[in-house]
Amino acid sequence: MPKKLFLIYLLFSFSYCAAQYSFKGQIAEQQFGKTVYLSIIEDYRKFDKISMEQILKKTTTDSLGYFNFSGDNLMDQNRIYRIHVDECFDLGTNSDHFFGSCEYSKSILFIATNTDTIMFPTSFDNETLCEISSTNSSSSMFLDIDILKEQMAYEFNEFRSNASKKLNSKKWFASLQDYGANLNEPLAELYIYSFLSDRKNDTYSYYLDDINNTDYYTSLGNRLRSKYPEINLTTLYNNEIAIDQQIADRKDPSAKLWQWVLPFSLVISIGFNIFLILKSKKDKTKLQISPLTKLTEQEQNIVSQILKSKTNKEIANDMFISVSTVKTHINNVYKKLGVSTRGEIKQRFQ
Repeated sequence: MPKKLFLIYLLFSFSYCAAQYSFKGQIAEQQFGKTVYLSIIEDYRKFDKISMEQILKKTTTDSLGYFNFSGDNLMDQNRIYRIHVDECFDLGTNSDHFFGSCEYSKSILFIATNTDTIMFPTSFDNETLCEISSTNSSSSMFLDIDILKEQMAYEFNEFRSNASKKLNSKKWFASLQDYGANLNEPLAELYIYSFLSDRKNDTYSYYLDDINNTDYYTSLGNRLRSKYPEINLTTLYNNEIAIDQQIADRKDPSAKLWQWVLPFSLVISIGFNIFLILKSKKDKTKLQISPLTKLTEQEQNIVSQILKSKTNKEIANDMFISVSTVKTHINNVYKKLGVSTRGEIKQRFQ
């Protein structure tokens, strides 16, 4: 029995450990007491910014510069996280942090789940947060994409002519989009998208043209909705694409024609509908007035009283005539209007 209890204890201990994440790394040798932060990224437009509102945990390095984040409070599904080291003083009031940029900060983006074990070793030249070793194959995707971005930047800077920019834009947009689609990880594709669609880049105008020339952006939206339907990043992406599509359409010369044609067509349609409504009311009024012209003034007064649902006696009292005279007028009204009951009169004029 004790042996079985021991095995059960080991099983539960293993399950508990398996549900833990562990993110470990080294800043540099003898870097004691440095503050290290773990954040979650919920806005892909802030990939390059330090957002203090997104911090999940913080820790300090030991005497050899090592840090460790562990626990079970992360998402079970892939999410984007950042680890950054901050050496700015007075963290809460520093203006650099308010604008999300501090020259004394170093950071690394990665993808992880609640069960991943990830190492962030120092590189051969003692650089910090530049390498990743992970149980999750998606963790280092951002580093791989950065290599492609550097190659793209090199080709763009080699020749700054418009012809070179146009040619390289076409090549690298297609290359990065194909690379992202083959990663099978839409979160990593958002990293590519945030770069290609950045308004500060020289390629932004090409991006607006590209929206109308490829279905890649629609496909990425579908992949995000399929794999991550409820996260903020998906909502942000689809909202931004919808806005950029409108901007791209206004930029398109053929779309400018529709900017005039569609409003003009709308005005014509509204005007025609108003004409039909007014004509219908006019025709209806004619139908109501025309029969009344056949009646004498007294007979018209009788019709008015009938429409108020008054009895012959009430009509006689109101018009100061006898009931028999009222009956005579009503019979004349019936003949002239071609009706036989009070109800038909009401239907005709109401």
